[in-house]
Amino acid sequence: MEPKIIFEDDSILILDKPAGWIVNESETVGKNPVIQSWIKENFNFQIAKALEYRSGIVHRLDKETSGVLVIAKTEGSFLDLQKQFKERKIKKKYLALAHGKFKNNKETVTMSVGRLPWNRRRFGVVYDGKSAETEIEVKSEYSDSSGNFYSLLDIFPKTGRTHQIRVHLKHLGHPVVSDTFYAGRKTSRKDRVWCSRLFLHAEEICFTNPDSNIYKCFKSKLPVDLNNPLSKLTPL
Repeated sequence: MEPKIIFEDDSILILDKPAGWIVNESETVGKNPVIQSWIKENFNFQIAKALEYRSGIVHRLDKETSGVLVIAKTEGSFLDLQKQFKERKIKKKYLALAHGKFKNNKETVTMSVGRLPWNRRRFGVVYDGKSAETEIEVKSEYSDSSGNFYSLLDIFPKTGRTHQIRVHLKHLGHPVVSDTFYAGRKTSRKDRVWCSRLFLHAEEICFTNPDSNIYKCFKSKLPVDLNNPLSKLTPL
């Protein structure tokens, strides 16, 4: 499945990224499809092939995370969007299915996130990490036939640290369903029987269009590969 275009004008391109796609080119992508390569092959806008502007990519989504991805088409829009991200003017909303039931319907996590000293490929809550803030709202609760509980969450990350949402939810004791990095090997194996990939979806992003100067939100519906597993659960 290729990315779908949600919106396009002279300055920006909004994509609906499928799970399984890596955002940026690197030496470790292997045979996985890559958004940056796809852009270079299919578009000819001003910075589509410019390595210094990463083909217009101004932010990232994890390989297994689906949803809204913003691409800048010009140098000016790239710098403008970078500035909006840096100043935290861009608002993002994710959907996640996490293990367990939450004590509170709303929580804010403000714990620093950084690479784990004993495993540089993984991230965690570490005292010398970068500041990170995540707002969490419980949308609905579910159970399965074995009596396990799950919470569907609206998540609003105020910062954009690598694996931030996944790390903060693990820290709370509510890892994301099918998270092979942070849910634990035994748990994630059981999850993958009924949910084939990480249950994390970038549902919405809101920002000021660099060209029109209009503040607008762009949305992506929950894809079939997450909707189907959710339908197998019993709402509480």
